[in-house]
Amino acid sequence: MATARLDIRLDKRVKKRAEKASALLGCSSLTEYIVRLMDSDSQRVIKENEGLTLGNDAFDSFMEACETAADPNEYLRKAHMAARESGIR
Repeated sequence: MATARLDIRLDKRVKKRAEKASALLGCSSLTEYIVRLMDSDSQRVIKENEGLTLGNDAFDSFMEACETAADPNEYLRKAHMAARESGIR
């Protein structure tokens, strides 16, 4: 059950188009349409900005670099500890 509320003001033309789109998709209300749209788009935006897709050659190069990496030096260990203490994961 939804408990959060969002109040917005928008242009009448935008609302009319959204109402039409909502009806064409068979949504029971404009709210349902907006929630579906926001959920879908927010997932897409998050995936695009938090994910990384590599081609085969780049992935192979990355894996090789990971497998042959030297042990972390003192500066890298200090940076890692500072990041952890700052809450960075």
